[in-house]
Amino acid sequence: MSAEPVAPAGGTLIVGSTGFIGRFVAEASLDSGRSTFVLVRSGPASPTKAHAIASLKEKGAIVIPGSITDGEFMEKVLKEHEIEVVISAVGGESILDQLALIHAIKTVGTVKRFLPSEFGHDIDRADPVEPGLTMYKQKRQVRRAIEGAGIPYTYICCNSIAAWPYHDDTHPADVLPPLDCFHIYGDGSVKAYFVAGTDIGKFTIKCNDDDRTINKSVHFQPQSNLLNMNQLASLWEKKLGRTLPRVTVTEDDLLVAAKEMLIPESIVASLTHDIFIKGCQINYTLDRDTDVEVTSLYPEASFRTIEECFNDFIDKVVDSPVVVAKKVDSPVVVIGEPGGDDNIVMPNPGAKALAITATCA
Repeated sequence: MSAEPVAPAGGTLIVGSTGFIGRFVAEASLDSGRSTFVLVRSGPASPTKAHAIASLKEKGAIVIPGSITDGEFMEKVLKEHEIEVVISAVGGESILDQLALIHAIKTVGTVKRFLPSEFGHDIDRADPVEPGLTMYKQKRQVRRAIEGAGIPYTYICCNSIAAWPYHDDTHPADVLPPLDCFHIYGDGSVKAYFVAGTDIGKFTIKCNDDDRTINKSVHFQPQSNLLNMNQLASLWEKKLGRTLPRVTVTEDDLLVAAKEMLIPESIVASLTHDIFIKGCQINYTLDRDTDVEVTSLYPEASFRTIEECFNDFIDKVVDSPVVVAKKVDSPVVVIGEPGGDDNIVMPNPGAKALAITATCA
């Protein structure tokens, strides 16, 4: 299975390009040389989003202000710009907004592939507790609408982000791994797949040009990045050059956090329970006709390892005179000028901390 994908002649429209996953997908699309259009909400944007939009525009993206909920507008965009591929990376609060986009795609009839906002688990297999289950039910509703409309699709099941998992960061790849202590879910033995954001973008673009992925769920299962929490902790200790204490976060701890119904924290807690207690990324086999695995599709392509991703984090610790690391309900951890552990100002050891992970989505 090693046919080289061919880029479409028409345009690629990316929705949610300023979000965590969307920016990687948009950059990969631009790097591939295709005509890339990015839909952004009309009106003022936050400084972070404004910077992201400017960066994509500088790289050649064509920015279109508007909303996917405006069906007439979306039909016009798809027709006028001859869009052949639509990729959605909208956030959890906008999942059902994609139903209007699906209607526009079906009405126009010229889109050759739609990739809805998935970028996490196979939501037809995973079964998290609430409130994560509600989000998955919404994603399932979107899947059924796509299939019912007869729109060619690809579902990207990329599993977890290659970073240390935290409970109140939906996308922890922007945050340093722990510098004071580890919080281990259960006994720390349940494994998960960790994928770098750049690889999510790169392989998403490869997949949307590949006939072998039409009407398929593409699973990201790089064996080099299949690790459990204990292995992640040991690897980070190796990078730091010192050991850190480990605190157990039990199954009950995660379920209590999920039941608090704090959004998005409780969603992340429920997904963490599904990953590191129930083993939702490893408790099934790819035995359906609609399953394909990305490393089998592209055996010669490489994934960034979790060790390489951790090297990026350790560079930030070494190179930055002041580095803020993640800590829940406590003062931040501050690293002074590089030169030894005596420069580390530790948070209050009595402060409560609960670390829970997130998937890509």
